[in-house]
Amino acid sequence: MSDVVLIDSIEIRRALIVTARQMNALRINVNKSGNVSVRITSECGREGFLITPTGIPYEALEPADLVFIPMFARDLSSAVGLRKASSEWALHARIYEKKASVRAIVHTHSVYATAMACQEMAIPAFHYMVATAGGQEIPCAPYCTFGTDELADSAAIALAEHKACLLAHHGVVATGKDLDDALRMAVEVENLAQCYCIARSLGEVPLLSNEEMALNIEKFKTYGVQK
Repeated sequence: MSDVVLIDSIEIRRALIVTARQMNALRINVNKSGNVSVRITSECGREGFLITPTGIPYEALEPADLVFIPMFARDLSSAVGLRKASSEWALHARIYEKKASVRAIVHTHSVYATAMACQEMAIPAFHYMVATAGGQEIPCAPYCTFGTDELADSAAIALAEHKACLLAHHGVVATGKDLDDALRMAVEVENLAQCYCIARSLGEVPLLSNEEMALNIEKFKTYGVQK
């Protein structure tokens, strides 16, 4: 999937469902928690995003269950779909509004990252791969009640210069240029959180310098580019 805005289609809807199911298969999420979205343009030309519905097991999802939310929506009165959107739809909406580069969002409750979030801890620069999220650390957004505009704003601020963040006492938000990219970022955040928790159990964890992290951030801007 490319970084261009996609037109709503059965293929895109199926890909979103596959991503949602992979969250649980990869053990970065459990049961019906978390949610997934992808930025699209509807068949009638409206910009917005598709998101998983609330309260339906991912294994039971069908393409028609996904909900379309127009850009800049402030309530669900303009939502299009057979189901009610995820309770965190506003979080996704605010991120898409603030960051045009984001094409997909994966929100999980992965164990180690959520444990750190419950301690209101960021993931610091203990490993060079932290730079894949775009900054000196993977920040932890302040706690706000789930499903609120306050949480949406808090996450959007934390993600202003980053591709992922933790949500205090809640979980993880990972963004990407497409669904696969966002899922990879969510997996990487959980892996880094697990590594950091283990490293802390062995003693004080030395951190990389700001200068070294800045170098890594620059290197990751072209990492994997074949052209």
